[in-house]
Amino acid sequence: MSGINFCGPLGNCGEEGATGATGVTGATGVIGTTGVTGPTGTSVTTSGMFASNTLGSVIVVALGGSTNIRLPNNQSLGNFIVSANDTVFTVPETGRYYITYQINTTVGLGIGAGARVTANGTPIPGTILVPAVSNATFYRDCITPLTAGSTLSLQLFSSILLTATLISGGGTIGASLNVIRIQ
Repeated sequence: MSGINFCGPLGNCGEEGATGATGVTGATGVIGTTGVTGPTGTSVTTSGMFASNTLGSVIVVALGGSTNIRLPNNQSLGNFIVSANDTVFTVPETGRYYITYQINTTVGLGIGAGARVTANGTPIPGTILVPAVSNATFYRDCITPLTAGSTLSLQLFSSILLTATLISGGGTIGASLNVIRIQ
């Protein structure tokens, strides 16, 4: 009886059944090979220095003059070079630098007294501080471009004859200079 169909027409589909339970998690696959290491990035803080004065040094500034502050303590110079008298710091590489300083004296300095950082003997504008009132604490920070070989000094300057004594003792800092290359 070939060619004869004994089946009737196909019926309608029934409703979908409930979702079954989640099966067991399979084994972790094989870990792929490590990719090629990328090039080393540029480090922008490879040049930096810190130096301070904790000695209570006396600084005399002539009328209308300036005096570099000696920073012989806690020197962490990186690749900066310091002069024999600890007042001049040579910048090792060209870039943009973050400069911050503080000066703390035993008594307030008169009106006309100020503080600054110089580069090659020229005041860096963002570091100049001349308070309008007698002041014993000087603090400034700025970002400025510097070239390799530039020389930096922290100074007190005054329009009058000035004698200042930096604070000392008990771990206090009379003066400090921090210079960090940021770009």
